[in-house]
Amino acid sequence: MSFRNKIAIVTGAAQGIGFKICRSLAGEGAKIILNDMDAAKAELAAVQINRENADSCIVIAGDASDMVVIKKMVGTAVEKYRRLDIVIANAGITLFGDFFQYSPESFNRVMQVNLSGTFFLAQAAANQMKMQANGGAILFMSSVTGHQAHKNLAAYGMSKAALEMLAKNLVIELSPFKITINTIAPGATLTERTLTDPAYKKTWSRITPMGRPAVVEDIADTAMFLVSDKAKHITGQTLIVDGGWTSVSQPPD
Repeated sequence: MSFRNKIAIVTGAAQGIGFKICRSLAGEGAKIILNDMDAAKAELAAVQINRENADSCIVIAGDASDMVVIKKMVGTAVEKYRRLDIVIANAGITLFGDFFQYSPESFNRVMQVNLSGTFFLAQAAANQMKMQANGGAILFMSSVTGHQAHKNLAAYGMSKAALEMLAKNLVIELSPFKITINTIAPGATLTERTLTDPAYKKTWSRITPMGRPAVVEDIADTAMFLVSDKAKHITGQTLIVDGGWTSVSQPPD
């Protein structure tokens, strides 16, 4: 169990990629602070994880871009477990919209959750890890839309590209304290949200070179590697997990 006694925060984790990451970490011995906006779904997720791995998961519900919630997550880790080893800033929102009509409200919300929330969670976590003097791992969740243009996602793609630059820049700040900082950029992924579109799997299977969209295990396995002790010399990097889609960039219908 390679994550035994490691303490992790995962945001946006009641379902989909975040939930699978939590299950994987708990299965390898970690203690998890699971965050999500939806308190009811977060509690159900924790029940399932704790059923599989007793007393491995606790819930801090709330907006992951709210400084009160951020401080509560880090504070809870320290209060309950005396340390914080891993932070995965998975929470994010996608607000589609035509550039010519995109509202300031939508723009500001995307930037608040995707950028501000990630930035200040990383800041709070790094300050704690720095005091522990034995390093840590921080992981951001970007997107292929931070690499390739996608119609009606100008603000979202902009936010995801910015996260990758943030990770690169923080290498300067965090490396002296043995804290790694990396980013995953998933491509099309089958989750509860995307499966509500009946054409999603068929479309992305057709235009993805590997013949299928990702499943949550593909992204979670990548996350597990990047926050593990096997990746201690990898930092400032973005790993694209998209079945080759960004190599050809064929747009969906």
